[in-house]
Amino acid sequence: MKLILYHANAMMKEIAENWAKENQIEVTVLSELLTAESVKLSKGYDGIINSQAAGTIDKEIYSILREYGIRQIALVSAGYELYDLKLATENNLVITNVPSYSPESIAEYTVLTGLNLVRNNNTIIANVAKNDFRWQPSICGRVMGDMKVAIIGTGRIGQITARLFHGFGCELTGFDLYQNEGIKSILTYKDSIEEAVKDADIVSIHMPATADNRHCFNYEMFQKFKPGSILLNMARGSIVDTEGLLKALDEGILSGAGIDTYEYEMPYIQKDYQDKLIEDEVFARLVHHPRVMYSPHIAYFTDEAIKNLVEGALNAAVEVITTGTSKSRVN
Repeated sequence: MKLILYHANAMMKEIAENWAKENQIEVTVLSELLTAESVKLSKGYDGIINSQAAGTIDKEIYSILREYGIRQIALVSAGYELYDLKLATENNLVITNVPSYSPESIAEYTVLTGLNLVRNNNTIIANVAKNDFRWQPSICGRVMGDMKVAIIGTGRIGQITARLFHGFGCELTGFDLYQNEGIKSILTYKDSIEEAVKDADIVSIHMPATADNRHCFNYEMFQKFKPGSILLNMARGSIVDTEGLLKALDEGILSGAGIDTYEYEMPYIQKDYQDKLIEDEVFARLVHHPRVMYSPHIAYFTDEAIKNLVEGALNAAVEVITTGTSKSRVN
């Protein structure tokens, strides 16, 4: 059996090569994105794995894979919104994901980011870099346990995030189309996002991206937030209208934002732009905004998560090739 893995970094490459030795399966690891051109490299392989988590997937890829006799695409991610599931099915392709690889990693990073914003660490770090060691009102923080937190999306990650905030003593509200009974002892569900966020000091987004929730968090929604509140988005960039977010920050509607995903991040993620111009003006404003704590889609990025993602995707590929389907199938 021969597998090919696209868009892998050095950590993924090492994990994939170790897995290949243990399972006695040939795995070719590429750094290239999966495109209508690079997919041609998969000819002669039995299965394909793709770690791309943002951007677009060329429509031609599906028919090319069918032509090559490949029956699946295994995603090194939980999200699968980049893929046209209908088109994949029409081309007899099984799409699999890794539904749970380390929800703790994302939840912990969410709370870490929230704490940094609550304690004004962006300002503190900037001041110290200038040798300014004064105690000023701008660096005076708040007590996390006194705050009310809204969890928007209470799946695996949202639930763990809620429990971590609860550990600080936070009061929790939440919204999800499918309420989870196991978390109702610490979280009060509301009937709408607007109801959940209106009194919250921190709003933490944990929804999957869908066509219906694109730019759900826009300027109009931010106007319904409690003045001076904080937004945390470790979910998907398309859920937040970034221009609306920046306007809300500039007007003081929000006091801060922790952003790990940006809608149009693909040209920049995993790239070194130290000596390059960021041409996306909105992204540049976001990254350098004094009230924003931005991170480059790394909330999940722990050794445990990377190992579980890569091995989970490789195992799913083998499962489809040998049985025709998978328990992690999404189409």
